[in-house]
Amino acid sequence: MRKKKILLLSGGVGGAKLADGFAQILPATDLIIAVNTGDDFQHLGLSISPDLDSVTYMLAGLASAERGWGRSDETWSCIETLRRIDSETWFQLGDRDLALHLHRSMKLARGTSLEVVTAEIASKLGVRHKIVPMTEAPVRTIIESYAERYSFQEYFVRLQCRPQMTGYRYEGARWATPSHGLLEALHDPELAGIMIAPSNPILSIGPILAIPTVRDAIEKTTVPVVGVSPIIKGAAIKGPAAKILQELNIGASAGAVAQFYGDLLDHFIVHPDDAGAPWSSNAKRHVADILMQSEEDRRRVAHSCLALLDIT
Repeated sequence: MRKKKILLLSGGVGGAKLADGFAQILPATDLIIAVNTGDDFQHLGLSISPDLDSVTYMLAGLASAERGWGRSDETWSCIETLRRIDSETWFQLGDRDLALHLHRSMKLARGTSLEVVTAEIASKLGVRHKIVPMTEAPVRTIIESYAERYSFQEYFVRLQCRPQMTGYRYEGARWATPSHGLLEALHDPELAGIMIAPSNPILSIGPILAIPTVRDAIEKTTVPVVGVSPIIKGAAIKGPAAKILQELNIGASAGAVAQFYGDLLDHFIVHPDDAGAPWSSNAKRHVADILMQSEEDRRRVAHSCLALLDIT
């Protein structure tokens, strides 16, 4: 049997870029993108799925390159009105983005699964490749800062990641099961490889791996597992990953991230600036330019990942 399918585990911005790279070069039948939902929350009565939306917008060609989140060509009439009436405005919702949240909330309230709603939205926006949530269960990332506890969005958006992170947990993960699409992909006989995007290992990939069935399947898989570093020369490519890794005493380096993933990894791609850095992971280190600032860059990194697979 010809193995040709790729499963990508993804968070938001960095994961969305690699997802787009794969989507540019792989047929729709050969790629499934399983996205973190530990960031999901209820806001203003709406069901918000930030990472799912980031991946969907990127593959639809609608992502805002200027902000790094949300939609391009956005307008802000709703948030301006909320501000005028002294409502909650700390989580920025653009008008076009708001329409998606309204639709999702309505469909979920009627009993439609998050996986089906995600697929419908993606299809209507012109996305051909399969995007699935990691689970239908309410897994929520909680940030610990000494005696304080913060929901993910409160920590990440409202507090701008300022509190020192001393711990974290994924509420509900222990009892969660993978979404139908993710479980199917993990056990697909045509699966050629599992990719771990250069997303935050604690906040974006960690919740996916915290689902016992997912981690168990990856530990037992016989296909290569390839990761891409979110860290270059001690700094995060995007976001607070380096700060968080330092605060948790994991270490802000490509090697530390590979060590964090442990025996799940077979291969880990690092930037040339990290080619000679200390390395203690059992994963094989590969060197490539992993910066993704353009469509061509995203294709290049995707090709670097695929080159490590024996696709026959």
